Amino acid sequence: MARKNTPFRRPTDKPTARSTRRGPRPGADTAEPEKAPAQSTLAATSPPDDAAPTPAAAPPSGDRLQKFLADQGVGSRRDIETRIAAGQVSVNGQTAALGQRVQPGDVVRIGGRGYKVQATTRLPRVLLYHKPEGEISSREDAKGRPTVFERLPRIRGGKWVAVGRLDINSCGLMLLTSSGDLANRLMHPRFEVEREYAVRTLGQLDSLQAGRLLKGVELDDGPASFASLLDAGGEGSNHWYRVIIREGRKREVRRLFEAVGLMVSRLMRVRFGPVELPSHLKRGALHELTGEDVARLMHWAGLPAEMPTPTATRSGAGRKPRAVLQALQAAPPKAAARTATPRGRGQTAPTGDRPGDSGPVKAPRSRAPRRGSSR
Repeated sequence: MARKNTPFRRPTDKPTARSTRRGPRPGADTAEPEKAPAQSTLAATSPPDDAAPTPAAAPPSGDRLQKFLADQGVGSRRDIETRIAAGQVSVNGQTAALGQRVQPGDVVRIGGRGYKVQATTRLPRVLLYHKPEGEISSREDAKGRPTVFERLPRIRGGKWVAVGRLDINSCGLMLLTSSGDLANRLMHPRFEVEREYAVRTLGQLDSLQAGRLLKGVELDDGPASFASLLDAGGEGSNHWYRVIIREGRKREVRRLFEAVGLMVSRLMRVRFGPVELPSHLKRGALHELTGEDVARLMHWAGLPAEMPTPTATRSGAGRKPRAVLQALQAAPPKAAARTATPRGRGQTAPTGDRPGDSGPVKAPRSRAPRRGSSR
């Protein structure tokens, strides 16, 4: 019996024929009709011995138009394909078609803006933003509320894409990038990228409630569960948990706790994939990843990226960069259970008040007075 071609076995050049043949039935005429010699057929169809082999077709070069525009932050590939089909995209002054590829030097225009295809592949930009409560993650708001995009620097030839959102009452880590492809790899549910949150609840979970959250509860938009649930300590209305989810549904963490009868009083995202919220990043502050960290993040997400060459710097120039990426490994890092110290009335919160802080931030040392000064 012939073997089937599978991804785990290299397909054979010729299908294997049956090695056995059934004999003629009793009483049947065994005489076979004469056939024309096969040599003449082969001589007519086979090429001469000295003929050059036909070269294989070269694979198409360049990126697809929708991928290029998605990398520029114009929108999702599906939205761009819709605009291409509607004739709203042009390449070098001609209306683009679905599946068209762009080459270095081409000029793509969409929505009144032009994008030139560069010959060299540049690393995208990635920002870490410590979102405070009171800001929304949308680009515009009809009610005039402040948005996270108001604090972002301008980007040339593209726009910032938010990797996951946080509601107005949540705070913590937000990733923003100029690459739509990277944002899709981090956000799409099929990649199951972990999101870790520090959650403060009004009350404490019992073993039955915790088991339901880990096994799964039914929400309005389908079943959901926590991939990890750790008790971080606390008392009364100041009890903290560390939870991990692998999708980004709207208010999913809050709705999961509400499904078992607990209300969330504070929600902070502390990790997205391999990126952690740096301890030195204050609320409302931005931090841009270095080229090396961006390349590592691209490799972790399964995207091609070249590691930038390190540049030599003079000794003592600037502060040492702080690492914000975890060790990239196949297994997700274990979330350490940290105890949040409850605060009583009349006590002021330190600057770095969030679960996992080692304590109040030390005051900076006062500078020595200069020579000749009045101090």
